[in-house]
Amino acid sequence: MAVQEKGDEVLSLAQPALKPSLYINRELSLLDFNSRVFEEALDARNPLLERVRFLSIFNSNLDEFFMIRLSGIREQVKAGIGDRSPDGMTPTEEMTAMRKRVRDLLDQESTFFQENLCPELSRHGIKLADYNDLTSDQKRSAREYFERMVFPVCTPLAVDPGHPFPHISNLSLNLAVELQAPNGQRHFARVKVPSVLPRLVPLPVSAAPPANGSSNGSKHGSSRSRHPRLLFTWLEQILTANLHALFPQMHLLEVHPFRVVRDADLEIQELEADDLLETVEESLSRRRFGLSVALFVNSSMPDRLRELLVKNLELDDEEVYVVEGPLGLSDLTELTRIDRPDLKDPLFVPRLPTPLRNLTRAQDIFEAIRAGDILLHHPYDSFAPVVDFIRSAAQDEDVLAIKQTLYRVGSNSPIVEALLEAAEAGKQVAVLVELKARFDEENNIEWARALEQAGVHVTYGLLGLKTHCKVALVVRKEGEGIRRYVHLGTGNYNPTTARGYTDMGLLTCRPDFGADASELFNYLTGYSKQTRYRKLLVAPIAMRAGIMALIEREIKLHREDGGGRLIFKMNSLVDPAIIETLYRASQAGVQVDLLVRGICCLRPGVPKVSENIRVISIVGRYLEHSRIYYFRNGGKEEIFMGSADLMPRNLDNRVETLFPIDDERIRNYVLHDVLDVFLQDNYRARYLQADGSYVRATPPEGGPVLDAQAFFAAQSTVEAADISVPLSALPNKYRKYLSRYGRVDPNE
Repeated sequence: MAVQEKGDEVLSLAQPALKPSLYINRELSLLDFNSRVFEEALDARNPLLERVRFLSIFNSNLDEFFMIRLSGIREQVKAGIGDRSPDGMTPTEEMTAMRKRVRDLLDQESTFFQENLCPELSRHGIKLADYNDLTSDQKRSAREYFERMVFPVCTPLAVDPGHPFPHISNLSLNLAVELQAPNGQRHFARVKVPSVLPRLVPLPVSAAPPANGSSNGSKHGSSRSRHPRLLFTWLEQILTANLHALFPQMHLLEVHPFRVVRDADLEIQELEADDLLETVEESLSRRRFGLSVALFVNSSMPDRLRELLVKNLELDDEEVYVVEGPLGLSDLTELTRIDRPDLKDPLFVPRLPTPLRNLTRAQDIFEAIRAGDILLHHPYDSFAPVVDFIRSAAQDEDVLAIKQTLYRVGSNSPIVEALLEAAEAGKQVAVLVELKARFDEENNIEWARALEQAGVHVTYGLLGLKTHCKVALVVRKEGEGIRRYVHLGTGNYNPTTARGYTDMGLLTCRPDFGADASELFNYLTGYSKQTRYRKLLVAPIAMRAGIMALIEREIKLHREDGGGRLIFKMNSLVDPAIIETLYRASQAGVQVDLLVRGICCLRPGVPKVSENIRVISIVGRYLEHSRIYYFRNGGKEEIFMGSADLMPRNLDNRVETLFPIDDERIRNYVLHDVLDVFLQDNYRARYLQADGSYVRATPPEGGPVLDAQAFFAAQSTVEAADISVPLSALPNKYRKYLSRYGRVDPNE
């Protein structure tokens, strides 16, 4: 047992709980992740419209932070709950720190948007103009747009004794209007900016060059000579300039935009629900009526209007956030649809694994899986094989049954279409649809009804638990018996997100995997009390104990022979018991590398506690979403992958799966060609410090630069080139990453 020494940061191995100083606050860590997304918008190394995309994502993330995380802490404060988080903060202290951090980020964003991003866009021929800066001809076009498109859908709502203060829907952009009647009486009205119309309205460009000058010769290039210049103005400013049309005979005194964010975390009382689908549907209808948690305004709004809004929205003054410039910049995503490939990341060609190329018959994919396990690394590997797996099962006359979990499938789902086709073909189809997948509830309700109408056996999971695991099981008649084919993944069955998230999937027909999948579905759909699985680690049954036992094994083996090594890749690390066990591993001398994209409550580099732990966050073009857990195991290496992060909710309150990689070839690929590449990233990586701050990696002077995501995209494009793309057509950005594979001279 380690000896307790001086100082608050030393941990006894026998100590049952950690000191608060050894944790990083969960909520502040999430805001730090959002800050890293914002840094990508600031980074001039990124193409300009990718920087716009990052800024849009940053704002969407902040909205969700307010709707879910801040609203939850706010409820604790309102209820007088004083329980401390693992890092020792009370809810009130957390709320104060969260608000301060958000205000700092919003101030930084406003400055960047107005002083850097807008001028840079203008230099590249994309002008975001305030209405007051438009020419008379442009204002005439804006007025015509208002009369044709905006006026018919606007509904001004008066506030007076006969008209109560209207409901302000979640995330809506609005105008607070103060008017004066001919008799001198003042009135207040609210006008909602129509969300059904583009926020950025295109207008004709005058012949004059942009006001802020010519190209600055940036490395991404100004393309004014090759691309038409574009001009946009803000919808709310067009509406403001033409408000007199909505209030004839009235004098406009003040017009100011404001935006409201509400609590959007659904509370579903499953024990009292006769029909979970109807209960979730009813809860959804109430989401837009959740309690207000934040009001966003400009500094120009007079105090009297701000106080009126605060009072009617039942907010406190501390819940008002003052923003300079346009509100709700998540709408900037509209700019990313502009056809300017010179201002975007280069496209790459997803590859098909060699065993899955040139398949022509439905049964071919099953032959390929029988030949050996197949790993898919999305988005570098196409998601098409996953769709083809289900579609082939629907069309193959030897397939008897299909069972699948669905968490987030999107609004246009080829997976669900294939399941419907299978049901219509008379196959046994059972689907678990997770109705409580946050912000995907409406899609899932629609798909659940469609599947039920087609005769699919639809269930909604276990009482009190979200079903988050990603499993598809195909039962096929072969010879005198059956064979089970399984897809296990780290991400959702969603082709859209599969293009923007990095995930792993495994196609296998190993008997133990098939048997485990069958028993897992019996657990999900029936009354099975299965507690032991051959291969899978299943939460909440045995995953927590299984992971901790594997870490303890690594500690034991390291003490015996040395060489202990753990590499964990995940979205978030929050669970106190897991963190304590990792600290114990570090104290024992095990080398621990943690690739944690988002929240990390562990402090690396604390003397005598975690000096053998390194935490790296990679934020880049794709959302790092795969969960991979590597154990050196005394040289008998093991890798598990799956749907679970190391958070209490995943380990205790969700049905999750982790599956081992038994194929040595695949295991070596994941370790050496995936995890090792991430650990060498010196372009996107940030290193977490003991004080909770992140330091960005810097390439050695004159040395190699490695952007892991660009490396994987380059590798994918080169391998796909064997099928359809000549090497000479590869984007220059990728060529420098390819010399390792001997496929192309990076200096050509």
